[in-house]
Amino acid sequence: MRKWSGMGVALLLGVSGTASAQLGLPGLRGVLGRVDNTLETVGHPAAALLRDVGALANERVQRLDDFVHANRAFVEFDDADQPARAREVLMLDPDAASLTRAAASGYRLIETGELDGLGVAYARLATPPNVSLASATRQLRRLLPAKEITADQIHFASGATRPGPGGSAPGSPLPHRGTVGIIDGGTLPGGRISGEAGFARGAPLPNAHAQAIASLLGGAGAERIFVADVYGADPAGGNALAIARALAWMAAKNVPVISISLVGPANPLLARAIAAVQARGIIVVAAVGNDGAAAPPSYPASYRDVVAVTGVDGRGRVLFEAGRASHLDYAAPGADITAIGLDGRPVKLRGTSFAAPLAAARIAALGHAGEAPADRLARADAEARNQGPHTGRGVLCGDCRRGI
Repeated sequence: MRKWSGMGVALLLGVSGTASAQLGLPGLRGVLGRVDNTLETVGHPAAALLRDVGALANERVQRLDDFVHANRAFVEFDDADQPARAREVLMLDPDAASLTRAAASGYRLIETGELDGLGVAYARLATPPNVSLASATRQLRRLLPAKEITADQIHFASGATRPGPGGSAPGSPLPHRGTVGIIDGGTLPGGRISGEAGFARGAPLPNAHAQAIASLLGGAGAERIFVADVYGADPAGGNALAIARALAWMAAKNVPVISISLVGPANPLLARAIAAVQARGIIVVAAVGNDGAAAPPSYPASYRDVVAVTGVDGRGRVLFEAGRASHLDYAAPGADITAIGLDGRPVKLRGTSFAAPLAAARIAALGHAGEAPADRLARADAEARNQGPHTGRGVLCGDCRRGI
């Protein structure tokens, strides 16, 4: 079995909606149910529970390995053993000479493009026939050492939904203020959705994970919500290029705070896109994932100046499966939360996926148009409640425990 570093518990517990269907994991909700039942009966932390999670993580890695190998038309492992779009590599800042050299070595140009308004140029190249993605990526880097070459890695949701109520009501209704963007799956129209766009085949397509996040944002006080669907019906959805394009769209819409509840490896194209929107005064908020404290840092939460958010349960305890980033800014409710699902019924939520949008909603509500990000974050710092270690500068939106 392939040992897949950097995903661990997050990939066991952290995929739902389109992502779980994309990965062909029908048993994931059952796994979450077993973990939830264990949490109800075992004190936290508990050695027995951690052993159980470790066993389930190994099972999850095996399933992922089986999925990638069974769906080679869409997904391959890259040179770092991360899942990526099959038979494609990305070149940053392409020029005619580099493209010509690549073509002479069998790399066919699919397209060149630029992230609208962000000044980030890229080229998509098809890898040579009968050459694995991992080998092709290494080969092209050797051929063009001055260029940044990367696979188009896939990112996964870091939380899951289950039918049924399971959260306590907020202490008091929150006034609606501020605009937040969601980069995730698609949502149902209506409510506070002010705009939606698709960046994957079949997108926008309603997704249970994204719908829950939109519900939470409305309950947490977001007045306007923009949605970018990077999954659609694409088995390789959630890739770095799709997320980068979504960021550019959000910037064009002047969305001041963007919430990303997806996790994956570091990717140079996505890193540049995030830096470009940050340079325009946009705050990017991201979940740290559910890889566990021993896992490598997750991205995009680990990119510079991204607001990294972990999750706490109804007792204010950091989720045992919460991952980590290269830095941690805030915590927010990530368990014992209820949102409204695609069928209009309550759904029970767990994961850092749901903490990030709650923090984003508060950051958005604490500022005004044209304000410097530092001023918004200073107000967030003042509002954050200190609830002990591993919560960054404190817990935001502690009363936001149910979607509306």
